Amino acid sequence: MFQDSPFESFDAPIHEQVVRQQPSVRQIMQILRSEHNQLYAQLTRSGVNRQFVDYVFYLVVSFTLNQADHNQSASQIYQQFQRQVPWLRVFFAQSNVPQSQVDRVLTQVIQITLDIIHEGDQPSTGWSNWENLGGNLNSAPAVSSWAPNRLDVFARGQNQQLIHKWWDGNRWSDWENLGGTLTSPPSAVSWGPNRIDVFVRGTDQSLYHKWWDGSRWSDWENLGGTLTSGPSVSSQRQNQLDVFVRGTNNRLYKRTWNGSRWLDWEDLGGNLTSHPAAVSWGNNRIDVFARGQNQELIHKWWDGNRWSDWENLGGSLVGAPAASSRRSNHLDVFVRGTDNRLYKKTWNGSRWEDWQDLGGNLTSHPASVSWDSNRIDVFARGQNRNLYHIYYQG
Repeated sequence: MFQDSPFESFDAPIHEQVVRQQPSVRQIMQILRSEHNQLYAQLTRSGVNRQFVDYVFYLVVSFTLNQADHNQSASQIYQQFQRQVPWLRVFFAQSNVPQSQVDRVLTQVIQITLDIIHEGDQPSTGWSNWENLGGNLNSAPAVSSWAPNRLDVFARGQNQQLIHKWWDGNRWSDWENLGGTLTSPPSAVSWGPNRIDVFVRGTDQSLYHKWWDGSRWSDWENLGGTLTSGPSVSSQRQNQLDVFVRGTNNRLYKRTWNGSRWLDWEDLGGNLTSHPAAVSWGNNRIDVFARGQNQELIHKWWDGNRWSDWENLGGSLVGAPAASSRRSNHLDVFVRGTDNRLYKKTWNGSRWEDWQDLGGNLTSHPASVSWDSNRIDVFARGQNRNLYHIYYQG
């Protein structure tokens, strides 16, 4: 289904970019001086001359504008800047400014510069270009959203632990270590404001669960089972969770939290060759996707009364699919094709549309979420084990 195509890196745009003039160092410095005086104050209160701080900010902005890869994170660019200007660390040490404070302020200056650079980069509608969010992932990512313009991304780290990065509407956080020992990619869902539930497979092949209640992360909960894949979770309504896994016979199994207790495992049949992917677009509706025996996309759904049979949606998948829903009776399914590019198939409410090629160069299956009827965010691991992000704005 997916035809081979020439190699394309994540940096390549999906659509032809509109050429626009890049902001100048002078313009960005004016913004820093007028709108970000607190950054100056964090360094001058230690006794450093403001004029010198302004000079350092100028160096940082100039490096970011003219020498850095704008698809990299602020932390990555700052590391490169430090290597080019090693005397700066010595100067601030001699001035008794804590290095952690210098690092924090200069990374913020880089992030502000990147934000200004990227303003207007993307078209008002359509798919963005791929964005490199760094990290060192040892699995495919997972993503959930508990509020408009809020994203929480999870993955397995280099020591098999759960790692977490979030977008708060203005900035991407650093990676956070949430512990555990994972033997699969995670899966995550949010059923209400400031609530996240994350599921993984443990070293004993059982299902494990960890949640954020708005103030802290819980300990790991063992939910049993014998998994031969990573889990996938969806939520039909507040305080309900439906978790799907592949069992030892390659059949689909479901375990449900009904708001007060965990129900027993339910065998839903099938013959899966990947992790499942699950999404819910309304009360009493669940759609589950997986890769079938011929590497095709297969689909099964719950309509509130019964489970459908498996439906073959074609394609040729490498690994598991991902699914999200922007509105009632609308589904967007994402897969990694045989050429390692991202592909999308959409149910528009009346029919399945043709596959759409979204480019990229994936080394994992994707993850997707929608926090608005005109928004989709998709994540995947790239060739350098970094996290990459692409989004649709309708």
